[in-house]
Amino acid sequence: MKKLLLGVALSALMCSSAFAAKIGVSMAKFDDNFLTVLRNGMIAQAKGMSGVELQVEDAQNDVAKQLDQIKNFAASGVDAIIVNPVDTSATQAMSDAAAAAKIPLVYVNREPVNVDKLPDNQAFVASNEADSGTLETKEVCRLFTEAGKKEANVYVIMGELSNQAAVQRTKDIDNVIATPECSFIKIIDKQTSNWNRDEAQNLMTNWLSTGKPFDGVIANNDESAIGAIQAMKAANVDMKSVVVGGVDATQDALAAMQAGDLDATVFQDAAGQGAGALDAALKLAKGEKVEHKVYVPFQLVTPANIDKFLKKN
Repeated sequence: MKKLLLGVALSALMCSSAFAAKIGVSMAKFDDNFLTVLRNGMIAQAKGMSGVELQVEDAQNDVAKQLDQIKNFAASGVDAIIVNPVDTSATQAMSDAAAAAKIPLVYVNREPVNVDKLPDNQAFVASNEADSGTLETKEVCRLFTEAGKKEANVYVIMGELSNQAAVQRTKDIDNVIATPECSFIKIIDKQTSNWNRDEAQNLMTNWLSTGKPFDGVIANNDESAIGAIQAMKAANVDMKSVVVGGVDATQDALAAMQAGDLDATVFQDAAGQGAGALDAALKLAKGEKVEHKVYVPFQLVTPANIDKFLKKN
């Protein structure tokens, strides 16, 4: 299966505003900073297109609710469906429901378990998660090396364990640490915060209470990294003594980097993914062919290049 790399500008150019269509959109949850940017990017794209109407629903992190939304979209006769899956291992039923109704379906951001078996009128738009945790961990390794570390102990905060992105990002971390140049890094514990800032703060607080010496935190997403930072600052940890990495380059993460608390993040173009998903859905609704996997590239963000990313969010 071919993999296509798209930037948000190219995605926007490819969209046609002359095609009238109603698109049903089921988001895993509205109460998520990154997914809010993605959703708003999709809505903004649609507003600039004549005749394109979005019906956006919140699945509230409930798999059954999301499947019902997809079935309801199909019953109401939408021209295409866009899904940000609650559980990436539960997407086969969603694909089957859309296929039975002969309605195109596009998954966005979270890779469905059946991604390699999608029918011709279904697609997946996201960023390649094999790059996200890899870019993050290589930068953490570089910073340790630059500081002259011969040994470095780190905590790893994972996302939702049912989510493909969390699984892949954690695998990326392990793969980088397994390389000769970064093998001096040791993971002393890894646990999930379910992408959540408060859960990450509680988790980091518990780790701090053990008194184990550590040199850094590698988180699957920025919200978790920020939660860990809040816990460390509350415990009077000198943030210059630790390296903290995240993924997504959210507004809050960029602010934390400007404050000197976050050392690395990875820009995931949420708005670009949303626009790309809408573009793919409209093309499929018109009967046009779309690659099964459409990738919007990740980009490493550091204090050295943060300025150009402040303009993108």
